[in-house]
Parts: sequence; C-alpha cells; structure tokens
Amino acid sequence: MKFDLHTHHYRCGHADGDIRDYIEAAIAADIQVIGISDHTPFFGSDKEQAFPQTAMGKSELQHYVQEVLDLKKEYEGKIDVLLGIESDYFPDYAKLYQDILSQYPFDYIIGSVHYSSGYSIFDRSRWKGMNSADQIATKEEYFRMIAESARSGMFQILGHIDAMKSNYPDFTQIEAPQAIDRTLQVIAECGVAIEVNTSGKIKVCGLWHPVDEILERAHHFGVDISFGSDSHIPQRVGDDIDKVAQKLREIGFTEWVYYKQKQRHAVAL
Repeated sequence: MKFDLHTHHYRCGHADGDIRDYIEAAIAADIQVIGISDHTPFFGSDKEQAFPQTAMGKSELQHYVQEVLDLKKEYEGKIDVLLGIESDYFPDYAKLYQDILSQYPFDYIIGSVHYSSGYSIFDRSRWKGMNSADQIATKEEYFRMIAESARSGMFQILGHIDAMKSNYPDFTQIEAPQAIDRTLQVIAECGVAIEVNTSGKIKVCGLWHPVDEILERAHHFGVDISFGSDSHIPQRVGDDIDKVAQKLREIGFTEWVYYKQKQRHAVAL
C-alpha cells in the first residue's frame, strides 16, 4: 500500500492546482492514501494573511477543512483522503497554534521548523562570514528546535528535518553528530514520526530530506518513518516513493507509518 501525506495547493500562495488535482494525481500514481497538508495561516499576527506567498489566510482555514472533508466523502471507495495540515513550530505561539488547530478534525499535523535564530532556514545569506564554531552552533540550535517541537505534543509527524540544507548543501558537512543524535532520541521517546520528504531533490541540494546518514541514525534509535512528496504541483504526488521504500529497506526498516484520526497505522515496506 502506498501513501503520500505531504501535499499543498493554491491556498498557500506558492503551489499550483486545487485539492482535487492532487487527489486525482494520487489515483493516477496508484496511491491508496493521500494526505492534504497545506500550510496553516500565520496566527502570530492580527493580519488576515500576514504572508500571502507563504501561508493561507485565517478565514480560509475553515473552507480548507470543509473542502477536504467533502472530497473525502466524494472519493470514498476510490482513495482514502486524509485531512492534514503543515504547521510551523514557533515557540512563542505554540499554545495559540495548538488551541486553534485542536478545533478541527485533523487526521494528523506535520510540524516543521522553517525559522531558526531569526532567519528562514532557506536563507543562504545567514551563513556568510560564519566561522566553524558559529556554523556548528547554528546547526545545533536548529536541531534543538526540532527536538522541542517533538516534545510539544502538537505533531504526529515532523517535516523535512534537515531542510536547512535545501539551499546550502554544505550544511550536511557541518559536524554536529551529538545534536542530531539527541534530537532523534527525543523524537523516538515522544513517539513522533519523521518523514522522508522527496522535495529536496528539486532544491539546490538535490537530495531527499533527511540524508541517508540521519535515516540510519533514526533506525538505530527506533524512530518511525513516514513519507511525503511535499508536492506543490500535482505531478509530484508520490515522487520517488518506490526508491524511498527501497532505500529504507536497505537501511533496515521493515515498515513506515501514516496517521488517521491521530492514530498510527504501520504499513509493511
């Protein structure tokens, strides 16, 4: 059985297509479970849509939820449509996000760290002029935030946990193995999954998230693995899923997981 839990659509302002397009693409790709997981609104501002090219407006959230639920009914028997959402982890607003998202019947919530130390993780300019010690500290802080997001209890899945390498491939070479191991241990203890996210292949780094070395350490610590294409165009739904499954088997994983009504479902690889 194949599933893809990480997809976006036009509401976030930087993806193409509507929800139906992604469901139809999943059916065409012989995927049995498709999760819709667009970006939450930014709740830390009084504005309706503080970042129109990044996240949906606040008033759109209820329409998003209802549309997914309607399509879930429409496609019953053809494909299992799950209501998910991708939420940033902002420590200062975590309680606010948790309170708002708890009002909706999400099957799962993906928690992603997109900002660390005041910068977007995709901002290459943050690395200019950094010495080795500063680079290590930056990587350690990023993974510390990911561990904190796991402890928050807000999420079933953590998104693209080494995405800081997306536009800065040298990130992978920064030596911070203890920070990565500590984070993976916390994730395992909290019973949260990490996704293999194949969107990294179309970024500067050209690699899935996370790199194989992190997946190997995740296996060592007993971390659950899920899958998400992070597709922003329908054509990428399920992208590389068979290759990912093969890689996970090579590492030693025997199953991966998806969530429905916040409950863990294991699928043999």
